[in-house]
Amino acid sequence: MTENSFIPNKYKNSVDKGQYCWSSPSNIALVKYWGKRPGQIPENPSISFTLDACKTTTSLSFELKEQPNDTFNFDVIFEGKKHDEFKPKITTFFERIEPYMPFLKTYHLIIETSNSFPHSSGIASSASGMSALALCLMSLEKDLNPEISDDFFIKKASFLARLGSGSASRSVEGDLVVWGKHEAIEGSSDLFGIKYPFEVHENFKNYHDTILLVDKGEKQVSSSVGHNLMHGHPFAERRFEQGRDNLSKLLEIFKSGDIKAFIEIVESEALTLHAMMLTSKPYFILMKPNTLEIIQKIWQFRQQTGLQISFTLDAGANVHVLYPEAEASKIYEFIKTELVAYCQNGHYICDRIGFGAKQLPI
Repeated sequence: MTENSFIPNKYKNSVDKGQYCWSSPSNIALVKYWGKRPGQIPENPSISFTLDACKTTTSLSFELKEQPNDTFNFDVIFEGKKHDEFKPKITTFFERIEPYMPFLKTYHLIIETSNSFPHSSGIASSASGMSALALCLMSLEKDLNPEISDDFFIKKASFLARLGSGSASRSVEGDLVVWGKHEAIEGSSDLFGIKYPFEVHENFKNYHDTILLVDKGEKQVSSSVGHNLMHGHPFAERRFEQGRDNLSKLLEIFKSGDIKAFIEIVESEALTLHAMMLTSKPYFILMKPNTLEIIQKIWQFRQQTGLQISFTLDAGANVHVLYPEAEASKIYEFIKTELVAYCQNGHYICDRIGFGAKQLPI
């Protein structure tokens, strides 16, 4: 499929007004995407666990404009309050997707959205938020053209979400999602995410992710800026090659159930992501002292107990503690007694693998 595959022909139906509602989860990348080409195209493929508890719920109300004009007309209501500060980002999103959703300027839209996690928690909501909005827009397009298949609906939702936030392409489905073209994964694409198509060992089913909120403040360097600093980065090409190689290795690991090998790749990917930040120009650090303390504690506990606890990081200070269902009770006790003390105000979120977005009744 190409970008042109998502440009619609003339719609068969007309719809004057209505409302849709979707919830969409966040995700945590195991092989990281850091660095992109124009059009939100990733420099290397990535794979993520879809989460379950951390999600955004968005409802989209729409009504035909009384007087047609050539502008996007919409209001944003976040957790019950009007938030105009979100409008520039959504306007940029609408500008990017308008060729694929030509009806956008014919309606006045009301976007009401809320997160299951606190907005100030340090959990990035762009993936869950943009995917939920993209799914609402696809529900409108489906009413305009009922012949849209379920498979196309999901692919286009992921395609649109990507244009709002690259990682949002991985939040439409679950439980493992690949985004980015990889020669060994049939159907993989730079344009949208796909469900991981191969066998996954029981060891990786119902995997847990406890998110330790080390720093809930706004990052001093945004992810968008960080991605752009990969242009001309001295280690960029080797990093992109490493990401592709690590995804290749995970194919066998997911099949065999080798958690030790899984941990080596996932932790290396997390530290490599932050190494790219440390060695960019300008260089920057998003980890905090407590991030490193938690990592050291996890390593010590794993060595002492043999339990298969591991960590990954997003583009921030928070630590995602990953562990299999079979060892959940012992590891969770360790998290509560030893790691929560390093969280800001003792805040953390218990999550696990989820299975993607859901349409909700109005």
